[in-house]
Amino acid sequence: MRFLPVNLSAFMVELQSLEQTMALTDSLNNMPIQGIEEITPAARTILVRYNPIITKINELVREISLRDVSKVELKVSKLVTIPVDYRGEDIAEVAQYLGITIDEVIRRHTENEYQVAFSGFAPGFGYMVSKGAQLNVPRRQSPRVRIPAGSVALAGEFSSVYPQASPGGWQLIGTTDIAVWDIDREEPALLQAGYRVNFIDKARSNVTYSLPISQPIKNRSQQIETTDLTVLAVGLQTLFQDMGRIGQSALGISESGAMDKRALHSANRLVGNSSDSTALEITQGGFKARANRDLLVAITGATCPIQIMTSENEHYEAKTYQPIGLAKGDVIHVGRPSQGVRSYFAVRGGFNVATVLESCSFDTLAQVGPAPLVVGQSLSIKANNQQSAISLNETPAFEYPTSEDVVVLDVVLGPRTDWFTPQAIELLRNQLWQVTAASNRIGLRLAGDVPFEREKQQELPSEGTCIGAIQVPANGQPVLFLNDHPLTGGYPVIGTVCEYHLDLAGQLPVNTKIRFNPLGEFKQFEGSHVEYENK
Repeated sequence: MRFLPVNLSAFMVELQSLEQTMALTDSLNNMPIQGIEEITPAARTILVRYNPIITKINELVREISLRDVSKVELKVSKLVTIPVDYRGEDIAEVAQYLGITIDEVIRRHTENEYQVAFSGFAPGFGYMVSKGAQLNVPRRQSPRVRIPAGSVALAGEFSSVYPQASPGGWQLIGTTDIAVWDIDREEPALLQAGYRVNFIDKARSNVTYSLPISQPIKNRSQQIETTDLTVLAVGLQTLFQDMGRIGQSALGISESGAMDKRALHSANRLVGNSSDSTALEITQGGFKARANRDLLVAITGATCPIQIMTSENEHYEAKTYQPIGLAKGDVIHVGRPSQGVRSYFAVRGGFNVATVLESCSFDTLAQVGPAPLVVGQSLSIKANNQQSAISLNETPAFEYPTSEDVVVLDVVLGPRTDWFTPQAIELLRNQLWQVTAASNRIGLRLAGDVPFEREKQQELPSEGTCIGAIQVPANGQPVLFLNDHPLTGGYPVIGTVCEYHLDLAGQLPVNTKIRFNPLGEFKQFEGSHVEYENK
């Protein structure tokens, strides 16, 4: 095992094979180690996220290094049958590459049982392996812009089914009508780690497969929904957000949640809510709403003008980080920010909105959660019967940046710093990286005068990524992953922004320049020889 640093509360275990990865995953699931909060297995690695208050990385590394990864524990698991129409666009090329016939490709795919090794890329996307199939083929050199949902595909040692339409570079050998992802099912992901999978040829079999029945979401608030707030404008994007969807990596879903969590907490405290209550996240201002009853609201985050027009057409201004009383008929308008990007709008009592997978956050990549707000939508507010106290001394956690600023972000080097040249490491330290207009909640796309140059050119097997990861694609221009990032990625990560600077990263406007500040040298450690230090 190799142990690679990721950030101040996560590290990566690198193993020699998929079988070892599966064995260690089983071991950590069957015999959990205190302090580990979540693991994200991938092809040759496991990303371990832990609580540094409960345990130390040295202790975890020592204990994990003693685990037996010599064999995968075979156990009876759920069997899923997937009927396939084997007329995929690439099946002839797959047969040609392997030097066999199309019929032989189909025979190998259907006569060998697969097992879901891990999930990633998209919700419900299961990476499946089979020892006997012998269908190892490379990805396409030029990925497709759009692959239809239900496409059955091959890449490397894996087979999978695309749960939804998305870009992709896998080789398409067929299609299925089976929905491998349905958010309204009791278990949304049909394919989960450890499940066994049999593919059958629809053209040659009469076997049918019945999916669990989809049901409307059952956990909607039992309170009577009211039309307390009417949305008149949503600006660039207005979403419900809370602390995020933690612990759903087994389904292929990342954390999501508010981009500036300290601003979310302040907004809720200003109106007497629990600090983790759901609020509206408003990007670049432009939000407008009418109060249909008396309400207490607060707006935090980006520095922006707030205007209120009463039902008698009187205008006045309000300030961020202060409670704001709205009378029935008042219209509140959140203007374009002069500093920062995202504002947080909380209302006393909290929004009456249904949770999806234990969170009200909308994940823009996975398309999971309550839908983005639209003009004309009515928002319901929960009744506040606790008469909780409000806070009057909330202030921003940091000075919000402008597009003219240079912002310093602390970075932990790893896990793939050694894939880059020494010159690339110097560029990370010394070059300014500009936030481009192609940035969003998934990540900040950055541009530098000199791109990163890799020392290792081989393809990186998919591995887990976390918020703050600085991933470097083939063009050498990095992407700083934010809250809605993909759970796994196939490009090397040169370093990861420290957790305490993630809220700041979520507030960087387009054209802001970033200077990365590595906290120390890149260090790796093996087995029981542990030296983890950031100087």
